[in-house]
Amino acid sequence: MSRSVRTRPDGSGRGLSEAYDTALLDLDGVVYAGGNAIAHAVDSLATAGSGGMHLAYVTNNALRTPDAVAAHLTELGIPTGADDVITSAQAVARLIAEQVPSGSRVLVIGGDGLRVALRERGLVPVESAEDDPAAVVQGFGGPDLPWGRFAEACYAIARGVPWYASNTDLTIPGARGIAPGNGAAVEVVRIATGAEPQVAGKPLPPMHRETILRTGAKRPLVVGDRLDTDIEGAFNGDVDSLLVLTGVTDGAQLLAAPPQHRPTYVDADLRGLLTGQPEVTGDEDGGFRCGGWTASAGGERLELEGDGEALDGLRALCAAAWTAGGENACALDPGKALARLGL
Repeated sequence: MSRSVRTRPDGSGRGLSEAYDTALLDLDGVVYAGGNAIAHAVDSLATAGSGGMHLAYVTNNALRTPDAVAAHLTELGIPTGADDVITSAQAVARLIAEQVPSGSRVLVIGGDGLRVALRERGLVPVESAEDDPAAVVQGFGGPDLPWGRFAEACYAIARGVPWYASNTDLTIPGARGIAPGNGAAVEVVRIATGAEPQVAGKPLPPMHRETILRTGAKRPLVVGDRLDTDIEGAFNGDVDSLLVLTGVTDGAQLLAAPPQHRPTYVDADLRGLLTGQPEVTGDEDGGFRCGGWTASAGGERLELEGDGEALDGLRALCAAAWTAGGENACALDPGKALARLGL
């Protein structure tokens, strides 16, 4: 690997909102779930913003326009302008505009977020494979996207029209649980055509580029709930990250993370922006310590001793697991250790 392998979460003597100039916040599973604000999100973001941190909202969900997202956040009590929202629809529209002539027609399989982003780049959204599109773009279209839309994509792709996807998140968190995301819909078209799309969203470079271009961030902190999009995207962009445990990632997944999925910091929710982060000390021989906990790698499982805050125990376990895993995912059983933490 070209960079050092992370073997433990970092500590920070300052609050993260003071140590970084811009928070690049994921939305689903971080700020809200199913349209409702996640506990502590509104107050934490207000405090971080009032302290001078620039708050930008970066989402792989291409369904809604930045205006709609900003209005929703404002309604939740988080005053936001459209310029502070960056979507995978914007990233994929830029990607397409760089590869097809201005004014080209683009077959849209998705929602208004894609259509608005394409028009901003001088492209013309169309609805049928018979409209002579120069490209096909697929993004999350909500639960009511008709099955026939996938057929339109397949007809165009079979004729050799290049295919783009806003993102490939297989799932999306909602008020009732985890639902299929755009990645699941992309798989339908992939299976039917055998084609491969160009993808713009997290964790790939086009999304990170779009975010930096639009925010001007100098020292950004990516904040997310998904290892394979938010945290890997930060890794690919060589910037720091904060994983919050309010979305799809659980303790076992975090401990088994390969290097590209290991966050810089771990916290329960967005209150983690306002505080310093405790340091993990120790080594393989004497165990890894955080707060009142000591974690180590046994022969077949992770071991945990001590008492204290559950998150400190999880941070210590991360150090033990990531060190044991090295450049690979840790295969040691974390079940008993996580049960001690109630995770």
